[in-house]
Amino acid sequence: MDRPLRLEVIVASPRPERFAAVVADWFLAAVAQRPEFAVGVLDLRELALPVELTEAPEVDEFRARIGDADAFVAVTSEYNHGYPASLKTALDSAKREWRAKPIGFVSYGGLSGGLRAVEQLRQVVAELHMVSVRESVSFAQAKRRFDATGATDDRAAIDASARMIDQLAWWGRTLRAARAADPYPG
Repeated sequence: MDRPLRLEVIVASPRPERFAAVVADWFLAAVAQRPEFAVGVLDLRELALPVELTEAPEVDEFRARIGDADAFVAVTSEYNHGYPASLKTALDSAKREWRAKPIGFVSYGGLSGGLRAVEQLRQVVAELHMVSVRESVSFAQAKRRFDATGATDDRAAIDASARMIDQLAWWGRTLRAARAADPYPG
């Protein structure tokens, strides 16, 4: 159990002119400082999972990555008080692969900072038997929170990301050991 935790960062927005890359790159830089994680990126704009939830080679590859992961972070925008359809498709494209694994959220948007999307996602991931970590990161009026280099001085977000990463590490280690000792029922 000394190997790093496999963390998959899911970039949810598929829009061509999205702000997601700025937020995701900021988070990826923060988690790169943590040696307990080996980090991968699942960019849903690039994956193009079938919305019909049909079998396809890209779905098999996606499920394999989800199955190999120990923890997740969804970087999500908020569209019309909800999360992107691409993220719902991704969550629905796998089933058992998500179970007994932690997930954290980095959200961004207008005045709510994506928090309404995160609250909806917490219900969905609970149904998938995932553990939603308590701490989340939120950027209200996100485009105003980052400078031209992609850096932010938003102390609340910086502090929240450190706490969320700590929680993901704890849950990731704990659940990986539990899955190895006694496979999750269901």
